[in-house]
Amino acid sequence: MIDLYTASTPNGWKVSVMLEEIGMPYTVHPISFAKQEQKTPEFLKINPNGRIPAIIDRGNDDFAVFESGAIMLYLAEKSGKLIPADQKGRSRVTQWLMFQMGGIGPMMGQANVFFRYFPEKIQPAIDRYQNEGRRLFEVLDGQLQGRDYLCDDYSIADIANWCWVRLYEWSGINVAGLDNLKAWIDRLEARPACRRGIVIPEPLVLEVVAKDAKTMVTR
Repeated sequence: MIDLYTASTPNGWKVSVMLEEIGMPYTVHPISFAKQEQKTPEFLKINPNGRIPAIIDRGNDDFAVFESGAIMLYLAEKSGKLIPADQKGRSRVTQWLMFQMGGIGPMMGQANVFFRYFPEKIQPAIDRYQNEGRRLFEVLDGQLQGRDYLCDDYSIADIANWCWVRLYEWSGINVAGLDNLKAWIDRLEARPACRRGIVIPEPLVLEVVAKDAKTMVTR
């Protein structure tokens, strides 16, 4: 049994979607940012960095794992699913997982800060992160040319990148012309396990401004 400490964020979804895909039993422990529960002494024993997600593997001497990418690799190895067994295939999947960890996540995160949350609109910062986000999306689009999934077979690389990329509207990143990417987003969106995983611990409702009209989008 896995104890999952999480919140409704792309990094949190990476683990809940994966657990749904591999069918591994887990118990959800919602973490409230408003109450700063991720900074409590109890949680810091699980993740010294005070971030979600984190897990405790009750079937492995209460082994704790933090960092979403590390959790995905741990669960893939534990289950033998969503990552190839051969060295080269495993490396390819890990490379695209690291692409999300080092690129997609940080760039979209900064785009979110400056485009949505920062009290002052600093256009050069907004442009910098949205443009870099677009460049990274183009890399994904190129990799998906002639493929349904990033490494041919569905893997943790797809889950990790999709959980972030699907919120491109919130980051204000343009996806026009990226037909391979858009088809891949829809392909994962249609997977039942993906749909279940992104409403854990609760659905995320975002107010997206599009064409001068405000629409509430459940993500």
